[in-house]
Amino acid sequence: MDHRRKRGSARRALLRGFAGGCFALLLGGAVLGTSAAHAEQVVRIGALYPLSGAVAKSGEDTLNAVKLAVDVINGKYPDSHLPFAKPGGLPGLGGARIELVAADHQASPEVGAAEAERMITQQKVAALIGTFLSSVAATVAQVAERNEVPFLIAEAEATPLTERGYKWLFRTTPTSREQARDFFLFLRDLNATREQKIKTIAVVHENTLWGQEFGTSMEGYFKEFPEFTLAANIGYQQGTTDVTSEVQRLIRLKPDVVVHASYDAEAILFAKTYRQFNFAPQGVLAIGAAFSSTAFRNALKDDANYFLVREHWALDLAGKNPLTAEVGKLYQDRYNKAMDGTPARAFLAMMTLADAINRAGSTEPAAIQKALQATDLPPSSLIMPWDGVKFDAKGQNTKARGIFVQTLQGKPVTVWPFNIAQAKLVWPKPASE
Repeated sequence: MDHRRKRGSARRALLRGFAGGCFALLLGGAVLGTSAAHAEQVVRIGALYPLSGAVAKSGEDTLNAVKLAVDVINGKYPDSHLPFAKPGGLPGLGGARIELVAADHQASPEVGAAEAERMITQQKVAALIGTFLSSVAATVAQVAERNEVPFLIAEAEATPLTERGYKWLFRTTPTSREQARDFFLFLRDLNATREQKIKTIAVVHENTLWGQEFGTSMEGYFKEFPEFTLAANIGYQQGTTDVTSEVQRLIRLKPDVVVHASYDAEAILFAKTYRQFNFAPQGVLAIGAAFSSTAFRNALKDDANYFLVREHWALDLAGKNPLTAEVGKLYQDRYNKAMDGTPARAFLAMMTLADAINRAGSTEPAAIQKALQATDLPPSSLIMPWDGVKFDAKGQNTKARGIFVQTLQGKPVTVWPFNIAQAKLVWPKPASE
């Protein structure tokens, strides 16, 4: 493609300029040489997140984790034990720093695609990262594929994203299908400990790509777990301000358990409406961090307790991983709030991308793509309780695994798998006072 050749020629020219600049500096320096060297010492990464609209707070928290990772990589925390922190920069690129180019996709797939195009063609980013929302990731992936630029999905979970045969798409976070299975494994484990068995499950999800895919994934597992029956699969409009009809339907169905796929605002709305109508199933579980996020806990206060979230990360696992403790403290100190699972995944994704760029030793997209394909990070290098990071032929990380956290006394606590639980699960969920 002509624009690819032009881009490659420009980068080769830049590299030649860098080499020439270094030579000139050694000889006493020239203004032109200094400028070229400075340009090559920066690797631009485009970060796309929702920074306005209904999920803006979550987008900001998540982007903040990416910024923190970049500052660690760039050496702003020289006492850190994280990769690249000492002495800072990417050694595979002569100590090059990462420059983050952030944009607000406004939770709009169209805006996300336009911003991705702008970042690639005008800002000349070497790779993209984001996007929190699966619906936006879907359109950004198309732009990245057309321009042949690596796109690392850090948080978006809809399974189809890595089922479309894209060559430039990679995803560190597990799919919604993989996560759906964890709900059944958790409930089966729980039934093994109880005389009063859990039998009926209602699924409630928002209606964008993420929520719909999760609802479909949940339905698909009832054959594999025949001890459970689907009470209902209820979709609702993302961004709605009234869930009375959905809650009244649940009251009529009386499921043992409700499993949610909701973002912050709707999670808060559902929890308040459950309390308003005294709806009290044995448990309310959720994919994503919304039912245990800082925003949720601040909004619900004591009523935030006992909700369960299928998580990726928990600060109380710090005793098993010093990197978890370190990053949790850095995030708390810098942003004055506790890190939850979604920012943690964003942090991990940025570190994974930096690792690939460093091993590539180049800002050429094809070299970064090849390095991402060869990624094989061990558990000891991660802040997540995962078995590592290694991508399959579809670009999906095959070594992620899940935990369940329950908010107890205002804090998320790991309660499953039971062998690594940091507190005893409270079940059934006590009714609100």
